Amino acid sequence: MALLKFRAPAAMPAAPAADSAALEAFLKGYSIEVMPRTAEKVEDFRDLLPAGTRVYIAHIEGTPIVDMVATAKRLTDEGYNVMPHFPARIIKDAATLENWIAMYQGEADVKQALLLAGGVSKPHGEFHSSMQLMETGLFDKAGFTRLHVAGHPEGNRDIDPNGGDAAVMEALRWKQSFAERTDADMAIATQFAFEAKPIIAWAHRLKAEGIDLPIHIGIAGPAKLQTLIKFAIACGVGPSLKVLQKRAKDVTKLLMPFEPNEILNDLAAHKAANPDFNIESVHFFPLGGIKTNAQWAIDHGGASGRPANQN
Repeated sequence: MALLKFRAPAAMPAAPAADSAALEAFLKGYSIEVMPRTAEKVEDFRDLLPAGTRVYIAHIEGTPIVDMVATAKRLTDEGYNVMPHFPARIIKDAATLENWIAMYQGEADVKQALLLAGGVSKPHGEFHSSMQLMETGLFDKAGFTRLHVAGHPEGNRDIDPNGGDAAVMEALRWKQSFAERTDADMAIATQFAFEAKPIIAWAHRLKAEGIDLPIHIGIAGPAKLQTLIKFAIACGVGPSLKVLQKRAKDVTKLLMPFEPNEILNDLAAHKAANPDFNIESVHFFPLGGIKTNAQWAIDHGGASGRPANQN
């Protein structure tokens, strides 16, 4: 498929700072990510998250599928919409994939999934991309109603090792086509970044090139600066890492938590000024802890600032 030529849109005036109502609206329907080992530290998610919140379950290499499924069941029982990760490169074959799907459905009534390549460099079996998982038809056969795929506002060196984003964009075009020729309800869940301007430019670019899948923008939750820098480097965060590096030069701020106020206010203001902006919701990576992230969301009006046990 020939790559579409892209002409950058004319520079738009900077959006004003978001007011509390704009930020609350932008946080509506936010999602959050957990792992089995971090979920174990939470006594009851209903003390932290609004009822019906979408909770992704990250599948790290080496995590037994039974632990993943048990976490999914617990979250479902507590009233949450569970979206487990299906990392292609750690799934041995179609039979394994079908078994995982059956376990999630049989134990936790899961009907949605995040499909991604996964963080390992060498595939464990026959899959190396999320597109291959989608092509099996197993999610459709099992009646999954929603599939999310990964997005990278600052590129991905794993996919485009020489820089740029040609392969990333080609993959997104394929996924757009898949959504158009199937009944899949799809969205793009992105890697986190720390600056709104490049995210806004990336989102507008996708739309200009005919990729109109809704975007769930990845945001790192409040955490110590050193923690965020460590995860940002490990996850391949791009130029927006400079936001953290600049702050790190001020030694008085090294031990202070870094909060996502600025980036979310900027994105919320842009959304308020441009209602058709294709970022649909926020997806939190709770790098400083689930409780810390959930409290930040409550304090800033996420789902009107009420966890499930207070509704």
